[in-house]
Amino acid sequence: MRTIGILGGMSWVSTAHYYRRLNQMVGESRGGLHSAPVLLASVDFAPIARMQAEDRWDDAGALLAGAAAGLERAGAGLIMLATNTMHAVADRVRAAVGVPFVHIADATAAAIRAAGLSRPGLIATAFTMERGFYLDRLRAAGLAPLVPGLDRRAEIHRIIFDELCRDIVRPESRRVFEQAAAGLIADGADCLVLGCTEVGLLLSPDNVAAPVFDTVEIHCRAALTTANAPTGEKDV
Repeated sequence: MRTIGILGGMSWVSTAHYYRRLNQMVGESRGGLHSAPVLLASVDFAPIARMQAEDRWDDAGALLAGAAAGLERAGAGLIMLATNTMHAVADRVRAAVGVPFVHIADATAAAIRAAGLSRPGLIATAFTMERGFYLDRLRAAGLAPLVPGLDRRAEIHRIIFDELCRDIVRPESRRVFEQAAAGLIADGADCLVLGCTEVGLLLSPDNVAAPVFDTVEIHCRAALTTANAPTGEKDV
């Protein structure tokens, strides 16, 4: 099994969930005391969040590409970027390594298509809901994603950065997310993508009236599939 290189810290809340789920999945599949071989590079999110806000994506890409290359030098056999939003610089990260890079949007699109669905509602940061780096990959897979309206997107974005990334969960924010999910379903979404790795703190199959695709779960399973596969193509 290849060592999984996690490029995390964006936020630490979701990265901790990644580490837990990877190990739980390995334990479930292999039994006993088995766990996942993992290398973690956990960056300081504050400078990266500032780069996002200042539209300095090239700087953020350079920082994360360097961290990914460090994971490969340390022995990682694949790289996963434990955040949806920072897949905005996925091409830069992927180009910096010679091991497979597991793309969260591609894995999510494949899971939606495998379920026979095609119109995913997307709840995520404003960057992910508005920029082409994510939506275009879903469309390239034959999907027709929907996003909330502008005001709702702004409130979702605020809650993610001001609350969820700090491990703060508020009932009133859960209601905002539930209303956003219901609105997308009313607009024709046949499923819902938890398109920020912290959104699962507020939404789940228990409070969404459509199939839910949790990108952390999907990404972890795709990474483990790659970790257990024979050496092959660079990109997954």
